[in-house]
Amino acid sequence: QVKLVESGGGLVQAGGSLRLSCVASGSILSTDTMGWYRQAPGKQRELVAVITSGGTANYADSVKGRFTISRDNAVVYLQMNSLKLEDTAVYCCNVRRTYYPYNAYWGQGTQVTVSS
Repeated sequence: QVKLVESGGGLVQAGGSLRLSCVASGSILSTDTMGWYRQAPGKQRELVAVITSGGTANYADSVKGRFTISRDNAVVYLQMNSLKLEDTAVYCCNVRRTYYPYNAYWGQGTQVTVSS
């Protein structure tokens, strides 16, 4: 099992920045893909960014150029700049195996609220 603990969420004004952190513990593997997803009220959960063990990152179109994902061993970060009202959501950390059956693990989430 993998345990994920997120931190760094909070209330920020539009245009501001936040940095989320997620610490993974347990049976984390160096080959795991790590990422961030978010879910806004009344909406489905969506991918924000993922990063492979080799450092390749992919982003949702809505956050490209504003968010940066990085990882350091079993910790994954999400630097969020130029925040917009529509970035308000619960942000969840995710770890996914890269081999069948591609098990995925989730954190409890951290709230990010962007105000005008």
